[in-house]
Amino acid sequence: MTSLATDRVLRLLQEVADEVITPRFRSLDEDEISSKSHPGDLVTVADREAEVLITRELRTAYPGAVVLGEEAFADDESSLAGFRRAEHAFTVDPVDGTRNFVHGSPDHAVMVAETRGGQTVRAWIWQPQHELAYVAEVGAGATRNGDPLDRLDPGSDPTGWRVRTSARRRVGDRLGALPPLELSWVSCGIDYPKLAEGECEGLLYQGTRPWDHVPGALIVSELGGVVGTGDGETYGPRADPRRILATAGPELYEGLRREL
Repeated sequence: MTSLATDRVLRLLQEVADEVITPRFRSLDEDEISSKSHPGDLVTVADREAEVLITRELRTAYPGAVVLGEEAFADDESSLAGFRRAEHAFTVDPVDGTRNFVHGSPDHAVMVAETRGGQTVRAWIWQPQHELAYVAEVGAGATRNGDPLDRLDPGSDPTGWRVRTSARRRVGDRLGALPPLELSWVSCGIDYPKLAEGECEGLLYQGTRPWDHVPGALIVSELGGVVGTGDGETYGPRADPRRILATAGPELYEGLRREL
């Protein structure tokens, strides 16, 4: 077994993006785009090819690990149960923000996370169009392009806490003293790094698939943020919550939970 160093996994994501994702950015043909479970749930040839390449490398290096890819799950939903039981596993989101990608927005990302014993131990987010890499290791903090990110500090004034949501129907809702909810960047691979860098203080999600949230949750947690469920439980790879709240601190998390 060949173990992959943290920087090697990041290079893998960058190489795959260079090979099969970025060449198709704003260059997709109609027959390279299709729908999955409903018309708005898009998948492209870039998603499928990137997942195959990343999965192959991870399985070669870690033959005993379960690799849960978003597109593999679409073909076999039982793979999620196997991931949750696994002692060692990876999540792969080959193009997070596929709708953005299809519509020519640079706000998309490639994401991988590693879990052991049901706990996330490493996470990688590569934003190919922004050329930004976010990496976290449990207990070691998080970095942006190799530079350590600062600890999160939301402040103590709720009127200044900006919360974004991926649920369009909730945009404009007011929760207590908070400003009205704003739309997120509609890609977890963009949203969580934005929270990590102070572009907002909170994120509210209804969709909770692990490949979307496990990588960003480790990054935010390593910076002192809180990522939990609507029931007050800490979010983890084996969780299956109805709602996820990611915040820059515990006070905002508890406040959001109460208002919701």
